[in-house]
Amino acid sequence: MSSNKHFLSIALVAGTLSIWTACGPKEAEQGTEQAFTTETEKMVIKVDTLYNELENPWGMTWLSDGRMLITERKGEILIFKDDKFTGEKVQGLPPVHNVNQAGLLDIAAHPKHAENGWIYIAYAKHFEDSTAATTIMRFKLEGNNAVNQEELIVAGPSWKGGRHFGSRIVFDNEGFLYFSNGDKGNIPMNAQDLTNAHGKVHRIKDDGTIPTDNPFVDSVGAEASIWSYGNRNPQGLFFDKATNTLWEVEHGPKGGDELNIIEKGKNYGWPVISYGINYDGTQLTQFTEKPGMEQPVHYWVPSIATCGVTVVNSDKYPGWKGNILVAALAKQHIARVVLKDNKHIAEEKLLLGIGRVRQVAESPDGYIYAITEATGLLVKLLPIQ
Repeated sequence: MSSNKHFLSIALVAGTLSIWTACGPKEAEQGTEQAFTTETEKMVIKVDTLYNELENPWGMTWLSDGRMLITERKGEILIFKDDKFTGEKVQGLPPVHNVNQAGLLDIAAHPKHAENGWIYIAYAKHFEDSTAATTIMRFKLEGNNAVNQEELIVAGPSWKGGRHFGSRIVFDNEGFLYFSNGDKGNIPMNAQDLTNAHGKVHRIKDDGTIPTDNPFVDSVGAEASIWSYGNRNPQGLFFDKATNTLWEVEHGPKGGDELNIIEKGKNYGWPVISYGINYDGTQLTQFTEKPGMEQPVHYWVPSIATCGVTVVNSDKYPGWKGNILVAALAKQHIARVVLKDNKHIAEEKLLLGIGRVRQVAESPDGYIYAITEATGLLVKLLPIQ
């Protein structure tokens, strides 16, 4: 089955795709090419389906030799070269706690991968009492084998079940590593408790040691790796090196998904403040804002189920540069968010109906890629002027 035929079948199953513009919705032709209008000029995007057999994919990264790695939550890493699956997978990875949302999650190559060969993964580490904890480890590739494995940090305490594990990995301009960890679901106030690692964004050095300028490193009883807190379930994290900004998206409950700028030591409010409600429709909290708690740059009601996030820095997509792309699981699209002075001014739904988008990322050569659950797709967005 060809890539184009596969995408066409997805489009037909999903029905006619609606593309939102500044003038409202319009109908797009079914197939691999979707026409829509940016704020500056018209552009046609060809959606090239590179692979259609992914099983619960989660993260992707590019190595310095051009290969791309994609994680699957069950605990495997697939190897791609020149946009094609090589048929090979990374061998020798640690076992993972593959339960519900937990498993093998994100992956990131070290910024200096060409020099040191390090690759980082976030996964749910399984313990003998059937609990698990979000864990960051690194390894190098010797052929396809994961060697020199080093466990860097376990975001404890370990927890039963498989809800709200986060987790993304990004590096900043100074080489510090940030990772996100969800509140674990059944005790939301974990996110306000500095004595545990849940419901937080963390910052460590690339070898797992704790930076001495972390905000709570001298606070008695606090987890020294914490960078921010009050984050419900952050499944999207991106460091924009052009603006030195750490962007995060997190799932709200029923409504209240958030887009945040994450800053040192700040409290993002969960579960004390929220724009969402309980899943049964009852009130979660009477507060949407409170002194000492940060407001999101944008929030979604109803939820789109935010996941991966990236900032477009490529010149290949006229009119998109500086826009934020947010993967939407429940609403099955990519949200193109337009900001001015870090305020939401417009939004466009891209690839509506393609499936549950887990991650969206920009490759080193400037192209946008996305992976989907259920439909199991790896797609590449090719701009046609």
